[in-house]
Amino acid sequence: MNYIESLLPESIKSIPTHMDFDGQRRAERYFQVIIVLYAIVGFVWGYATQSFSQTLYILFAGVFLSSVLTLVPWKMYRSQPLQWQPARVEQDSATPSPPAVTGNPGSQSKSKKKKIKE
Repeated sequence: MNYIESLLPESIKSIPTHMDFDGQRRAERYFQVIIVLYAIVGFVWGYATQSFSQTLYILFAGVFLSSVLTLVPWKMYRSQPLQWQPARVEQDSATPSPPAVTGNPGSQSKSKKKKIKE
């Protein structure tokens, strides 16, 4: 994959390929609304003309339109980027690290098990 990526011109590599969380929510909502509206219109038109193929053509047009509007990361889906916290500076090794937990804290020793049985 890196080989193919190295062949691409820089203008193609600079195209943004992400959406923020709010953009993902809006794209999902637009997708659902468009599909449902085209399905209703397709059903009504197909029922009126008594042609199931007309219903499917209208529904497929809605799927195509919603795909073009929601699968491409348009600028409207990248308007509220997530602000990450700045990276922490690594601490030097002179600072003591927290003690490591050894063993299974839920297990009991043999002597405790013997006392419980007695």
